[in-house]
Amino acid sequence: MSPDGDDSLESGSRGRSPPKPDDDRPAIDDGRYLYCLVRANEGATFETTGVDGEPVSIVVENGVGVVVHSCDGLYDTADLAQIRRWLVRHQTVVDEAGERFGTPVPFQFDTILRGGDDALREWLREESETVARAVSALADHWEYRVEVVETDPVADETLVERDDRLQELEAKIDDAGEGTAYLLETQFDRRLEERRASRRESIAGDLERRLDEVAREVHALERSKTATLSDEVTSESGGSATNRDDDAGDDRASEGTRRPDETVARLTLLAHEDDEAAIGSILDDVAATDGLEVRFTGPWPPYTFAPELGGRDSSGRRRSDAP
Repeated sequence: MSPDGDDSLESGSRGRSPPKPDDDRPAIDDGRYLYCLVRANEGATFETTGVDGEPVSIVVENGVGVVVHSCDGLYDTADLAQIRRWLVRHQTVVDEAGERFGTPVPFQFDTILRGGDDALREWLREESETVARAVSALADHWEYRVEVVETDPVADETLVERDDRLQELEAKIDDAGEGTAYLLETQFDRRLEERRASRRESIAGDLERRLDEVAREVHALERSKTATLSDEVTSESGGSATNRDDDAGDDRASEGTRRPDETVARLTLLAHEDDEAAIGSILDDVAATDGLEVRFTGPWPPYTFAPELGGRDSSGRRRSDAP
């Protein structure tokens, strides 16, 4: 999410270091580092420890609060471990704000507004309709991540029993000469993988349809290595996601070699907190399928679904670089 402003707003992507004399980046006078928007009443308070150990507070205007800390510069460093620590701390503050006030609308790491609390209140007044709409639209909704993994693949024999073409090829292989048998085995292997892929697609499609009936939004993610939402948030600025063995090996591995886990589906959901139990029930049905494992995380602040309030001016220049 990004406030729509002018040069009073800055954004970086690394970690903090004081501006150098020959640095083009100007120092920030009385800046406010922005974590998230929340619903809050006038007089609300919030205290915790933020990025770089800074004390965090909340500024409220017209029923919307911005969780902030005071700062005097952007964050910029080549130290990836430092970046990750700050990113994790940023996310922790957003999580704590969510526990205190309800669903937060997160800002990108290192989003800074110049001018102190007065400038922040002015921005909230200027953008009151847009900001209130963003907070209201996500009220009581959270992000959930779902990953379905095939940990114990269906046996080749089972797939053959269910497919006439595989049975036909298998019979031909038994009766064929060496050269012809090799070509038929290649066709057999290809057909076998097609049936495995078709089964995975069927499971994923059915799950997505069922979840779509309960959740407000369902988005399919790339079927990559296992990673939590926190890993993906930190990896955007240099952190790394959790890694798993990615060597698929031979599709028809020798006896005693285990086929690696295959990701069947990766989904991100935006759902009302009252619907969490219904989502869990659907996932329980999938987890009851032999050979499948369901990994369900959340509730998370709706990072994927938070609106971007920034834009471009008439020249096409970005007005802000916040998320």
